[in-house]
Amino acid sequence: MADYNHRETEKYWQQFWDNHDTYKPETQTNKPKYYVLDMFPYPSGAGLHVGHPLGYIASDIVARYKRLKGYNVLHPMGFDSFGLPAEQYAIQTGQHPAITTEQNRERYIEQLKNIGFSFDWTREVRTSDPAYYKWTQWIFMELFRSWYNRDTDRAEPIETLLNKFSTNGTTDVNAVCDEDAPTFTAAEWNAMSAQRSYEITLKYRLTYLADAVVNWCPALGTVLANDEVKDGVSERGGYPVEQKLMRQWMMRITAYADRLLTGLETVDWTESLKEQQRNWIGKSVGASVKFAVENSPATIEVFTTRVDTIYGVTFMVLAPEHELVTQLTTPEQREAVENYVNAAKMRSERDRMADTKAVSGVFTGSYCINPLNSEKVPIYLADYVLAGYGTGAVMAVPSGDQRDWNFATHFGLPIIPILDAQKDIDQQADNTKEGRYINSGIIDGMTYQQATPALISWLEEGGLGRGKVNFRMRDAVFSRQRYWGEPVPVYFKDGGDGQPLPYLIDESDLPLELPAIDKYLPTETGEPPLGRAEGWRYKGQYEYELSTMPGWAGSSWYWYRYMDPNNDNEFASKDAINYWQNVDLYIGGTEHATGHLLYSRFWNKFLKDRGYVPQEEPFKKLINQGMIQGRSNFIYRLNTSNYFGGAADVEVVFLPSIPPIFISSNLKEGVENSDMTKIKYLNDRMMEIQQSLWQKNPETNSRIIYNLPSRSLTTPLHVDVNIVENDVLNVEAFKEARPDLTENAEFIFEPDGRYVVGAEVEKMSKSKFNVVNPDMIVEKYGADVLRLYEMFLGPLDQAKPWNTNGIDGVYRFIRKFWRLFYKDNVDGPNTWLVTDEQPTPAELKILHKTIQKAESDIEAYSFNTSVSAFMVCVNELSTLNCHKRAILQDLVLILSPYAPHITEELWAALGNEAGTISKAQFPAFNPAYLVEDAFEYPIQINGKVRTTISFAIDRAPTEIEREVLADEIVQKWLDGKTPKKVVVVPKRIVNVVI
Repeated sequence: MADYNHRETEKYWQQFWDNHDTYKPETQTNKPKYYVLDMFPYPSGAGLHVGHPLGYIASDIVARYKRLKGYNVLHPMGFDSFGLPAEQYAIQTGQHPAITTEQNRERYIEQLKNIGFSFDWTREVRTSDPAYYKWTQWIFMELFRSWYNRDTDRAEPIETLLNKFSTNGTTDVNAVCDEDAPTFTAAEWNAMSAQRSYEITLKYRLTYLADAVVNWCPALGTVLANDEVKDGVSERGGYPVEQKLMRQWMMRITAYADRLLTGLETVDWTESLKEQQRNWIGKSVGASVKFAVENSPATIEVFTTRVDTIYGVTFMVLAPEHELVTQLTTPEQREAVENYVNAAKMRSERDRMADTKAVSGVFTGSYCINPLNSEKVPIYLADYVLAGYGTGAVMAVPSGDQRDWNFATHFGLPIIPILDAQKDIDQQADNTKEGRYINSGIIDGMTYQQATPALISWLEEGGLGRGKVNFRMRDAVFSRQRYWGEPVPVYFKDGGDGQPLPYLIDESDLPLELPAIDKYLPTETGEPPLGRAEGWRYKGQYEYELSTMPGWAGSSWYWYRYMDPNNDNEFASKDAINYWQNVDLYIGGTEHATGHLLYSRFWNKFLKDRGYVPQEEPFKKLINQGMIQGRSNFIYRLNTSNYFGGAADVEVVFLPSIPPIFISSNLKEGVENSDMTKIKYLNDRMMEIQQSLWQKNPETNSRIIYNLPSRSLTTPLHVDVNIVENDVLNVEAFKEARPDLTENAEFIFEPDGRYVVGAEVEKMSKSKFNVVNPDMIVEKYGADVLRLYEMFLGPLDQAKPWNTNGIDGVYRFIRKFWRLFYKDNVDGPNTWLVTDEQPTPAELKILHKTIQKAESDIEAYSFNTSVSAFMVCVNELSTLNCHKRAILQDLVLILSPYAPHITEELWAALGNEAGTISKAQFPAFNPAYLVEDAFEYPIQINGKVRTTISFAIDRAPTEIEREVLADEIVQKWLDGKTPKKVVVVPKRIVNVVI
């Protein structure tokens, strides 16, 4: 063959790996384990673009490297296949989401296999597979059957709680539970009906039903998580989202808040990602205080981290969704309050938290009483207070909090100084803790350190408050009012008071599969789509839960299923879990920092508490890959108009239409920069176009003019980057693809006939026509080139733009590497060049320098610099005309994690058993080969270097001096003179002074 044929070679080895299960881990082995995992993808209809494989390539390099280092590697892949896009498509077309999902999955697998990843496809999992979600449902059931014991700081079976109740009632129960959980004695508990005692346990279980304020999207017919809402609309589809109080399944993740915080100190994650989780969890130490409502039995409980400021409270602010709003609103204020509440519903919590400048609120008409000084405090609503954070109520201290100060100033409310160190509170709030308290009753004259414990003690003695630790993080909503998700394994029975109670189905009835329905919309009475299922009842009589689980359910434990994917009896066997333990390297995007990664850690800790897994944390090392941004290309449409410059009495006949005129980027820039050559060239081309138009429309007497640069010479339009090569547009392909833009169009090319496009770095998206399909790159250049190039673009964790222009260099490198082994013959088989000659010290030095670099770079995840080192190595070996097996076999091994196809081919060509490169050993770096045995000395004569001479490293200075003075070039510069001094600096320089 004339050259390396990447298409044949890559297809052959991909099929070989499939047929031989090459990357299946060993089951009986003494090897150490290494588990490398990618955040598994949702199989979207669009398939992969070149930005998606970045993390997969990095993890694959590590997986292949670890195999060469003697590890038993688990490197699986699967699909997070429940998702809203498939359901939306089902709503539009009637096609079952499973069909769409399967088609997309097959496309993804095809693309992933084309890139040569060493995934063990025999372990593939899909969250929408009933055999998989059976265990998601089982974990839900285990959560329902558990409670959190603060004394042991772990989850326990609900039976241990029942034992405590029957022995001592609630006396020695220290649990995470609902605020309204009742207290009782053992006698009272033992006398309760089974139904009543069951109702009480629902307040302790780790998954429970509750009324919660949620992000409700009417257009999608479902609740959305906070990270699925952006700027008040759904991230997918851009539909309006409102705040709504709904009955939802909840997960008591707050029970694990402290452990989620402390666990961050034990994992190797970036500090920025840890900080995101810390901020999301938001631990605060403070006090809970009760404010009685005037002329009402109601009380408002607030959590504050600055109880020391309580004497400065001049108003109370409730969230618009607070449960007491209706009760507190007076008739005079009802209309204003209702209008405000309705407006607040249209803003997401994230938007309300982010908007720190706008001031809005409404007075309820009611007052509460400050428990410290009995002052009346007006109660307002404001959307900067969130119902789900703390208690949904804030005691406002405008002298110490800027938001409160803004609110008080806006509504004309008092601002009371409380510390003698506060300054300029007529201009802004001062939140200092310095100085001593004033206007503060029992703490007057105290410092902050004295006042806080004194106030908490006073509140606790009077039953008006208590010290408390609070968290920003709230219990997680675990319901979605849609079809395409895991059914919740719960049915409802009447509790006797008209309120149905939830019960788990029998474990033997798992999996509870999705029923068939006629269409994927809510019912006419507003129930979720599962309400459409005919006859779908548990044991033929009990109503099932009609909501499904959220998208994060199946992804919160999936790494365990990969360990034992075909086990029908448990989510994974003890032996498999104890061997693989947890994930050694996890790679994925930063967008999962406060969603998937928190929920996964929560479920993992729960499973450990219940004795199912041995590790507290699921992911030891986590790397967030940077985004590959798109490099958009633009064509430039000239902004033109009809113009008539003749006499006023002449009838003007304009051109019926002006065709689109597109000018090349270089020409545009020249005209904008007043380049007279470019301006003349443009005017000449415009005249040619004008003449052509006059010939077609002889009755016209107007002409086309273009805008001056000061009035916007052109309009840029995105053009598909896949019909651009080296910034040159394939004009015919553009005309074919965009007839809407190019009908009758004229193109003004560069003088050499090219149409050069403009470029700009933007997010890769279909709307910007800058999506590059990896299939096209693989077809044209090969998967090995794609893999190397994506790593070559820059550090893994940083964003970088995709630019296909740069891929040619990597393409040439692969062919240059091939030519170390083969001489190309156009008319016949290539000539095998590899010999068994002994390598020279120079060749060994080049090789071992590269071995050292490749190993240290992979260990440090600095893949981009390794690619550069490979290029340097191949160039240097080519210069030395090196074709020696002792050098090239090791070079094949160290390159194989990056370019697996060509290296498999060459490994077999070198005489090794086909397909065994992954079982070989990574070459050992020998530092002895890098030790220099000679040094090239610069020879200075009176301060100027006149020549260089090489001497052995251990050569004595006296011998060096003698040979330098005898050198022919040095003799010429001495010109018969005797040197005054000769200075030899070992391994540095020789200086001759005459």
